[in-house]
Amino acid sequence: MIRDATIEDLPAIIEIYNTSIPGRMATADLEPVTVTSRMEWFTAHTPERRPLWVLEVDDEIKAWFSFRSFYGRDAYRHTAEVSVYVSPDCHHKKLGTQLLAKAISSTPTLDLKTLVAFIFAHNQPSLNLFKKYDFQQWGYLPQIAELNGIDRDLVILGRQV
Repeated sequence: MIRDATIEDLPAIIEIYNTSIPGRMATADLEPVTVTSRMEWFTAHTPERRPLWVLEVDDEIKAWFSFRSFYGRDAYRHTAEVSVYVSPDCHHKKLGTQLLAKAISSTPTLDLKTLVAFIFAHNQPSLNLFKKYDFQQWGYLPQIAELNGIDRDLVILGRQV
């Protein structure tokens, strides 16, 4: 079941996010984040414009999806950056697929015309997921992040909806 996240869900959201940090595939954070440090991020989401969703399996949060305003200026109000994170025990179970499909189908009610995603070039599973939904490469930033002493590239994907 996919639903809007509540403040009570924030610890589970943070737990899933923090499990992605050691793999150095999905985030540029190098240390775990805390519920307190993510409170402002959480409150920036609203169900009407920039939702934060959780996906439950057997009453447990196993994945989440967020829409984030792009670049913070009004001219970009119809564009959102999207992110999806899945619990490691549910990788390859199509949870990201479910969330991304819902996101795309929800864009008219969210007044969105464009979705963008920032994905490390070595994160092939995420690149494949977004390309499956017709996201195209709109940009490439070489060696922009250093993860475990390795310079990593960032791919900017986008899709008009």
